[in-house]
Amino acid sequence: MKVNLRNFAGVSKEVKVGFSFTMLFFGLFVPLFRGDFKWTILALIIAIVTCGFGWLVMPFIYNKMYIKDLLERGYLPVTDEDRSILQGKGIIAA
Repeated sequence: MKVNLRNFAGVSKEVKVGFSFTMLFFGLFVPLFRGDFKWTILALIIAIVTCGFGWLVMPFIYNKMYIKDLLERGYLPVTDEDRSILQGKGIIAA
């Protein structure tokens, strides 16, 4: 399931909600290609510290953390359906 987010400058992003298969298969390249350098570095550190077992946990949490970062940077859900999806997943408050 995907949601659309838009900031005040009119830039829109379509973001997947839930498990990240791309993070599972491609690892730290996902946040790197999205321009999310904070999570690129954190994913690398987590992989080193956990001897690679972090790759099994990151796909479960990455999309949620990415959406929260976008919301903190001023992105808002485009439609009421997008807002209700984020509320249902516990990403934003009702």
